[in-house]
Amino acid sequence: MKTITMVRIYLSEGRDHYDRVVSWLYADNRVQGVSVFRAVEGFGEDRKIRTSSLLDLSLDLPVVIEFFDTPGVISGVLEQVQKMVKVDHIVTWSAQSGI
Repeated sequence: MKTITMVRIYLSEGRDHYDRVVSWLYADNRVQGVSVFRAVEGFGEDRKIRTSSLLDLSLDLPVVIEFFDTPGVISGVLEQVQKMVKVDHIVTWSAQSGI
């Protein structure tokens, strides 16, 4: 088992180019794994509820990018990600990996 840092970055689908961030994270094996989650509903700091429905196909839904690697790699990656997009919120936590 080794110690890793998990990262969860909250973005806005309509404002941010999350695919650019994922492509950058993928390039040169920058991190060990990445997942992107598109919310069905959510709200941010502005407290405005954003939702998807059959009548309203919103492009302003919350998007979460989650990835992990060693603590040293993550610290450098986060500095660059914050320069690429306007991050609404970042959450990190330590975890154990069997990889």
